[in-house]
Amino acid sequence: MKSTLDTLEGLGRKLNIEVPADKVSDTFTKMYEGIQKNAEIKGFRKGKAPISAIKSKFSERVKQDVLQQLVSESYQKALEEHSLDPISQPTIDLVNFDEEGDFQFTAEMEIRPDVVLKKIEGLKVEKEKFELNEDQIEQALTNIQQNFKEFSPIFEDRPAKEGDFLKIDFDGFINNEPLEGGSAKGHTLELGSNSFIPGFEEGLLGSKVGEERTLNLTFPIDYHVEKLKGQNVEFKVKVHEISKQTLPEINDEFAQKVSPQFKTLDELKKMIREDMEKNENKRIEDDLKNRILKSLTKENPVEVPKSLKEEQKHRLIHDVEHRLQNQGVDAAGIKEYKDKWANDFEETASFMVQSSFLIDSIAQKHDLLPKSEDYEAKMKEMADEYRLDVSKIKEYYQDQSRKSAIMFQIMEEKVVKFLLDKADIVEVDKDKLKEEV
Repeated sequence: MKSTLDTLEGLGRKLNIEVPADKVSDTFTKMYEGIQKNAEIKGFRKGKAPISAIKSKFSERVKQDVLQQLVSESYQKALEEHSLDPISQPTIDLVNFDEEGDFQFTAEMEIRPDVVLKKIEGLKVEKEKFELNEDQIEQALTNIQQNFKEFSPIFEDRPAKEGDFLKIDFDGFINNEPLEGGSAKGHTLELGSNSFIPGFEEGLLGSKVGEERTLNLTFPIDYHVEKLKGQNVEFKVKVHEISKQTLPEINDEFAQKVSPQFKTLDELKKMIREDMEKNENKRIEDDLKNRILKSLTKENPVEVPKSLKEEQKHRLIHDVEHRLQNQGVDAAGIKEYKDKWANDFEETASFMVQSSFLIDSIAQKHDLLPKSEDYEAKMKEMADEYRLDVSKIKEYYQDQSRKSAIMFQIMEEKVVKFLLDKADIVEVDKDKLKEEV
């Protein structure tokens, strides 16, 4: 076998491989003889059919099997010969292949980039300063209070005003055709909440129970549904009820209503504070992890394989598409979002690929590869978090791809801790924190 190597753009490489005719012929012969031993062909005893009969019946199958075997064997040998470490599946292009002559083909792939750890200690990174004040606690209480609101109809004969809650039926039309998703029965609307397009709520101010109104409006030019941007729309609305909202007083009785575990308002506030501290600290730590990895990639740049970046970008876009679809955004709106944030998808994918190579390199160099005890600890941690038996968590991670993902997560956590222990961390107020991708 002979092979030569061409260097392509970036990390791209091209192997030109030639398998000699005698090797090709020998492989075909052995393949036919292997089939001959067990072949059952009409007119011949089992295993006694001549090679000519075997070739007549199995030539296409044998050709594909020989091709696969020769490509696999010679490709691996060529990789070893040229000391290549591919990180993508090769693109195979056949130049010449038959039973009689030399077999020539090319294989294009990307190779693993060189990772040089120039600086991993003393990385400069900003950390958001943890702050939790009474205003945030009070806001959380107000949010909980909203869960216990009650509505009572207004029986006095007066027109609707801002702050009232209207129970309405409405039907939307564009060019006298029903607007898809633009109708509802018994919908509760707070006047002044700005939850509908401009003019809808204003058009119901002064209305009374039983009244019907027609609202001729226009969708905003920046509306999230592409086909509705700037479109004129007509809404036919009927008011069934005008109500006012009643909120419970925030006191010990309110705390008991939230949960029997609370006897006093102070106990409820204590739980809120603990939950907020836990959530805020996790958010800050997640942000710090992102920042230390950004600093790592900045100080230790790694050439990014195009294939891996594209794979990562497609995963990011797929996740966004799924999220937007669940939010009811149409295809045009999703496309607009993807176009708007295209550069961010590129940068984020590039960052994630770079950081993964650096994490792996640091883990190998500093004995931070995940061990069995790390895996067991992670399984217990997740079981506690989801309140499941450890065996259930382990069963889920029996899948090899899932286990590989969780093992990388463990390795990443160990490397991030290693970096943070040696980093130059500066605490900064939230409003002064530099934004990161």
